[in-house]
Amino acid sequence: MATQPHQTETLLDRENLLAQARERAGLTDFGDPWFLEPMDHYLDASNREGRLTPAGRASTIEVIVKGLVSRLRMIDDIKRHPEILDEKVEVAGIILGLPRTGSTIFQRLLASAPGMTGLRWYEAQNFAPFPGEERGNPVERRAYAQAMIDGWLQLAPELASIHPLEPDAPDEEILVLGQMFVSTMVEGMNFVPGFTRWLNGYDQSRGHEDLKTILQYLQWQDPSRHGAKWILKSPSNLPYAEVAAKAFPEALLIMTHRDPLQTVPSYVSMQAALYKLSATLTDREVGEFWFPRLTEWMRMFEAARTRIGEHRFIDIDYREVGKDPMAQAQRVLSRFGITLDNRLEEALTEFLAGNKREQRPMHDYTLERFGLDEEAIKNAFATYRQRYIL
Repeated sequence: MATQPHQTETLLDRENLLAQARERAGLTDFGDPWFLEPMDHYLDASNREGRLTPAGRASTIEVIVKGLVSRLRMIDDIKRHPEILDEKVEVAGIILGLPRTGSTIFQRLLASAPGMTGLRWYEAQNFAPFPGEERGNPVERRAYAQAMIDGWLQLAPELASIHPLEPDAPDEEILVLGQMFVSTMVEGMNFVPGFTRWLNGYDQSRGHEDLKTILQYLQWQDPSRHGAKWILKSPSNLPYAEVAAKAFPEALLIMTHRDPLQTVPSYVSMQAALYKLSATLTDREVGEFWFPRLTEWMRMFEAARTRIGEHRFIDIDYREVGKDPMAQAQRVLSRFGITLDNRLEEALTEFLAGNKREQRPMHDYTLERFGLDEEAIKNAFATYRQRYIL
């Protein structure tokens, strides 16, 4: 039984958060308020189960408020610049796969190709320009993102070895969807099992409709993106793959594969580091939640892949990316209609030279630390491992 917060002032309150956002933005119109339903479920789970530290509560408030502020600013910008909604956005591919399957480096490799683009980390934190920002020169938003990264690494330095954090690097669209309370990002940052169970049965398509508008907005902010093809990515799309597939029906679904014997403990280790930023959970408790959750993700995905259809997918093996990343990138880019030439080869080579794994600290973890068992992982992912790994 989750313990209730001792003091009512520690509760995250919807109306208070909306008021803070209105005050910060100096605006009042959130557009369609559909997001209030998932917001209420998320706040309820955070208050009941989140075990937030004072710092965690403060950071949760900031994440929520800045997301609401971005929404207010975007709605206002669209009113003043209706041409934003005329932007033609082409999402060429969406990378799926279990977490820790090399999807981050693979997205960044594809996004480095001429004619490609991705959602940048600083944009995911604040998708609307700050007041007075020069179009195409988001100095303040980059600085905000860098300050976030510095704060995270001060509290959890092991994150440097787990996930490369860079303000301008492409990252996951679930960071934006989470600001609308419809993505697994919120369960990745806060411990909210009750919200997770609710989200499994919720129609998340409204979030992806808003995501399309946000991509139009980002493209309008940066004219250099006109005509570019977007590469999206999030392992956390895995359990809700059909939502993404329906939202972007022309997109190739790229599934990255790596043995769950490596990915499960690696991801649980990442979650332990992230929860350390905001909550009081033991390593064992993190393992007890995330191992069955990842198993559930894969079960949900395997059923969805059958319904979506094999023609939408391309499979990328982590081991093959390690051996010849250029060849694997070209397999995907050719499906996007981007052919290999000297310019493409130079761009990919330059990216790979600056993004070697050995340029970051090694990620050190053990199964035992999180109460995980090798045989249990083999059994839970037996079908997946037989098809893609063994």
